[in-house]
Parts: sequence; C-alpha cells; structure tokens
Amino acid sequence: MKRSIISINEDLCDGCGNCVPGCPEGALQIIDGKARLVSDLFCDGLGACIGECPTGAMVIEEREAAPYEERRVMENIIKQGDNTIRAHLNHLKEHGEAGYYNEALSFLKEKNHPAAAEQESPHKKPAAVVHALPAHGGGGCPGSRAMDLRSERTGPGRASVQVSMESELRQWPVQLHLLNPRAPYLKNADLVIAADCVPFAYPNFHQRFLKDKILAIFCPKLDDGMDKYVEKLTEIFSTQDIASVSIVHMEVPCCFGVERVVQTALRNAGKTIAIKDYTVSIRGEII
Repeated sequence: MKRSIISINEDLCDGCGNCVPGCPEGALQIIDGKARLVSDLFCDGLGACIGECPTGAMVIEEREAAPYEERRVMENIIKQGDNTIRAHLNHLKEHGEAGYYNEALSFLKEKNHPAAAEQESPHKKPAAVVHALPAHGGGGCPGSRAMDLRSERTGPGRASVQVSMESELRQWPVQLHLLNPRAPYLKNADLVIAADCVPFAYPNFHQRFLKDKILAIFCPKLDDGMDKYVEKLTEIFSTQDIASVSIVHMEVPCCFGVERVVQTALRNAGKTIAIKDYTVSIRGEII
C-alpha cells in the first residue's frame, strides 16, 4: 500500500542519534553511523522524529510501504518501560490517531498492564480528546489530516465584526521560486520567510510580521526542489546585506523544514544572522 513514511537522506545524516528517542515506536536505529528505518511496520509516518534532526536529513514521503501495525509496535514498546509507553500513547493522542490509540489501550488491557488503568484515570484528560482529529488508515502526516474548525469559530457569543486593514506587502513576487536574488528591495532587508499556509491560518499576519519587511514563501512538504530553494537563499544571503531573518511556519512536523532550508543556506553563504523563529498553530495562534 502507498502511505506516508519517514525517508532518511544518508548524505545529510551525521548519525547524531537525536531522532531515536523521538520515535517511541522503535522504527529508528543508528547503524553504521547513520539513522536507519529498521521496519516500515513500526513507522506511523507522523514525523515526531523530524523536529529532532539538526541536519534536515529526515522528511515524510509518500511511497509503497507495509501497513503500520499498532499491535506489533506495542509488543516492542512494552519492553521499553512505562515512560516509553506513555510517550507513545501521548504521541497518538496529540496527533488524533484515535484508532491506533484505542488499539494500543486494548493491547495494554489484554496484558493487564497498569498503564491502561492510568490512561483511563479521572485525573487524566478524557478519552474523547483522541477524537479531536479523525483517524485514518496507514498513518500519515498531521499536516494533511482533515480537521473541521467551524464549531470553534461559530460558537455562542462570538461577534462577527468586519475590519478593514491595509496590506503591508512591500514587493512582488513573494514565492521563493520566483524571487529575484538581485532585486533591489532585498538590499539591507528585514526578511520574512514563511510557510505558505501561515497567512491563511494566522489572521494578523500582515500587521504582526510584514510591516516594513520583505516576504518569501514556500511549502517544505509539497514544493519540488528544496535544493533550489537552498541555492536561491544562499545567493540572497551572499549578495545582499540582509538585516534580519524571521521564520514563520505551522506547527505540523513537515513545516519545520522551513528552518532547515534557511539554516543550510546561511551555512553555505558563510553568514551568521540571528533568526527569529515563530510557530503558528492550526487554530491560528502563536505558540
């Protein structure tokens, strides 16, 4: 079957091992000095390990892979102790994987494991929280999971107020593929590099981030040619005296690729520029 799964670029991987603790499922190991995906069956494709990779060697890709098996994962996880079990269950809840979470809980009950009772304790979050996002077979990136936010936007007491705001956009084009690295407006610019979903999720994007700044946008998950983005930003950093860099990306794991592209370009250009890094939640809040 075709599903989302982790892919590791061996050329970029330095074997640091930061990704391994971020994968409670046990899908990753350091072998011969490189991170390896040891089994498709253990990888849920949710990308918890990506945020731990300092070199950008890990991405989520769609490819043919064996179906993820929660029960086999739990057989592996239960050997690693209570903290690993909790980390795995929290991982499933945070990503809204209700089906997998309930399957894991059933496995723990069959084994009479105390973690099952702990999860159902009244002092814990109610089990309903795992239904905040719909489950779907085969794992997948939380960035592409369907969510219905209408009830949060139209609840009782929410006033509908129409506000007219002026655009703070100071240049065109804004897509990084189309941006001219030699454009005069980049000289001494305060540069905002944003994932292209951000302005739709964060309602105050123009006023908070764009005022008197230059914008470049791209999608680290769906756009082709991340190496081209690195090359273009490298040229910008090398030829223009960029005054500051602000990164704005969504909270989903694949979106953290924005930072990796920028950091790689700065290293290639031999420049040191302090980066302000902002994360926006799916519900439109700065985290």
